[in-house]
Amino acid sequence: MGRGGRKVALFLAAGLLALWLLYGMLSTCGWDDQRPLMMAKERYVVSSDRKVYSYDRFMPLIFIGGVPRSGTTLMRAMLDAHPDVRCGQETRVIPRILQMRSHWLKSQKESLRLEEAGLSKKVLDSAIAAFCLEIIARHGDPAPRLCNKDPLTLKSAAYLAELFPQAKFIFMLRDGRATVHSIISRKVTITGFDLTSYRQCLTKWNSAIQIMYNQCREVGSSRCLMVHYEQLVLHPREWMHKILGFLEVPWNETVLHHEEHINKPGGVSLSKVERSSDQVIKPVYLDALTKWVGNIPEDVVRDMAEIAPMLSVLGYDPYANPPAYGSPDAYVADNTKRIRANGRLWEDKAKALLEGHLEDSASDMPPAA
Repeated sequence: MGRGGRKVALFLAAGLLALWLLYGMLSTCGWDDQRPLMMAKERYVVSSDRKVYSYDRFMPLIFIGGVPRSGTTLMRAMLDAHPDVRCGQETRVIPRILQMRSHWLKSQKESLRLEEAGLSKKVLDSAIAAFCLEIIARHGDPAPRLCNKDPLTLKSAAYLAELFPQAKFIFMLRDGRATVHSIISRKVTITGFDLTSYRQCLTKWNSAIQIMYNQCREVGSSRCLMVHYEQLVLHPREWMHKILGFLEVPWNETVLHHEEHINKPGGVSLSKVERSSDQVIKPVYLDALTKWVGNIPEDVVRDMAEIAPMLSVLGYDPYANPPAYGSPDAYVADNTKRIRANGRLWEDKAKALLEGHLEDSASDMPPAA
C-alpha cells in the first residue's frame, strides 16, 4: 500500500475511533474487559407512536446474507412483513466497513502502524461495532427485532458473531447457475464478476459461496441457518416456520403475504434502486427457479462440476439441467398461475416502483381463472 493509501486508511480508522468516542465514551464495558467495547446501553430510538426501543450490542440482531441474487431480498421482505421485525433496505456501508477492516488485517505493516497509533484491535472492534449498530438501528423504523440485509456481510459472519454475541444469521443458498444467470441477465455489477463470461462468474460465485459456507459453519448451526432459496419458494410455510423458530420470533401469517405490505407503514419498505425490488412486489412464485436453463454455454455446462464444485457440496446436481428441486405447495402454484395470467399488471407495478410512487399493495391481483 502506498503512502497515500496509508493516509486514507489511517484517516478512516481515526474516523471510526471518533465515532466510537462520540457514541460510546461511557461504555458499560470497562477498558479491562476482553470483549469488544460498545456504546452505553442508554442508546434508544423512539417510534412514531412514542414507543421507546433501546439497542446495544447484546441484542438479538438478525443478519441475512449470501451471494447477491440468491433470495436475500425475498427473505428480508418476508421477515419485514412480520410486525416484530424490521430489516429495511441494504445499507451498503456495513459490508464496506467490514471489508476495510479485512484489508487492514491483511497488511502486517498497516496493522503495526494502527497499533502504534493507539488503534488496537479492541478499539477498532468497538468502533466498528458501534458504527454497524448505529446504522442498523437508525436507518429504518424502530422494531422489537432489528435485522440487516447486506448480502456480502456473511463473508464476515464469524467476526460479526464476535461483535454481537446474541446475533443470528440467515445464509441464503441458491443454485449457482441460477444466481449467475440472474447476475448476468439483470446486469448486476459485483466487484470481480465479469458479466460477459458465465465461466468466470461461476468461478467467482464458487469462491464467494465457499467463504460464506465456511464462515457459517464456523459460527455454528445454533446461530447460522442455511436456507435454500428453492425450498423457501416451493414450501414457504414450512420454511418460514423453521426460520422464525430458529430466530425465536413468534409465528405470524403476514410472513406468507409480504406482497400485501409493500411500502406500507410498518411493512416492507422497498428501494427503487435495488435490483430485486421489482420482483418481490409479487407473492412467492416459481418462474425464477429455472430461467437459467438453456442460457449457459455448452462448454460451461460440460465443465460445471469442475468450475463450481460447491454446487455438489450444497446438494445441487451439476449435471442436471434443471435439477429436480421438488413440487410446490398448492398456493405457490396458484400464485404462479395468477402472475402469468396478469403479466401486464405486474409490469405496471414494477414501473410504478421504479418511478417511486408504488403506493398500492399487490393484494389487488386478480384471482385465478
